[in-house]
Amino acid sequence: MNIVPYRQSQRGAALMLAMLTVTLVATLASTALWQQWRGIEVEQAERDRAQSGWILTGALDWARLILREDARTNQNTSAGDHLAEPWAIGLQEARLSSFLAADTKGTDTSPAFEAFLSGDIQDLQSRLNFYNLTQDGKVSESALRMFVRLYEQLGLNPAGLPQVAQQLLTAQEAAQGKNHPHAVLLPTRWPQVVWLGVSPAELARLEPFTTWLPERTAVNLNTAPLEVLVAALAGLDRIQAQKLIDERALKPFKALVDVLPLLRQDITLREGEHSAVSRYFQVTGRLRLAAHLVQEQSVVVRDGLNVKTLSRERTAALVTLLAAPASRPSSLQ
Repeated sequence: MNIVPYRQSQRGAALMLAMLTVTLVATLASTALWQQWRGIEVEQAERDRAQSGWILTGALDWARLILREDARTNQNTSAGDHLAEPWAIGLQEARLSSFLAADTKGTDTSPAFEAFLSGDIQDLQSRLNFYNLTQDGKVSESALRMFVRLYEQLGLNPAGLPQVAQQLLTAQEAAQGKNHPHAVLLPTRWPQVVWLGVSPAELARLEPFTTWLPERTAVNLNTAPLEVLVAALAGLDRIQAQKLIDERALKPFKALVDVLPLLRQDITLREGEHSAVSRYFQVTGRLRLAAHLVQEQSVVVRDGLNVKTLSRERTAALVTLLAAPASRPSSLQ
């Protein structure tokens, strides 16, 4: 019997078994490390999500406080809402530690020192409200003409607007219990206006000039852009609208009576369609944590000194940083 080949085969099997054992151990170890790393990443993401929520909620509360104090000032001075007020001045990106009165020169490396906050408040009554297309159970012809003028300025085809208004009327009647089998749902947020027959491309073009609010609203002549002024005031051309903007920058309107001397006699102001004050605002907060940007948009309504949040929508994205965050000075505008 040849013993040498037998022993060699035993050594080969033992070597193979050892290699398999090492491979199995390495695989198990790497799997355990990956699971541990994944758990840490999930925990970090959840912690960042919670912290982002707290910070953005604080930013919203801060904006509501600004709007409430503005309402108090307006009550005392009988002033209107205009673009020179504190609420209209945006917050440029600032290091979060500047709000916490922390010493950024220290050695603390907590996430708060790498978080940057920015945001702004916009007057939603500076835009045409799609809800205005109906009034008292029928299509509002005056509001429809406003939208037609806006569409024409933006190079959009207004031919479908009567159908949009009719769809809105049908949706409102269905929401009240009337039998409309083919009625669309009544929008609750501005992007849902597409349900009424406005194409996404049209909606993207209309975004700076239109909105959706849960009731009829007047256009604030203190804050409306040129295109909205031309649309809201029948007979007003772009040159006259620019003069109106220049005049309100020098002296904001307190009431509609202040606007009348600046208009031709054939241009009519209506109380329910035009105003110098606003109740609805959009609050946008942006929080940047390293390469992650979290943005929240909220719609708030102001009734006297009470500022109530109607909706909140949060989105997240990855951003490319062009410079190191630590080298950026914090500033409040």
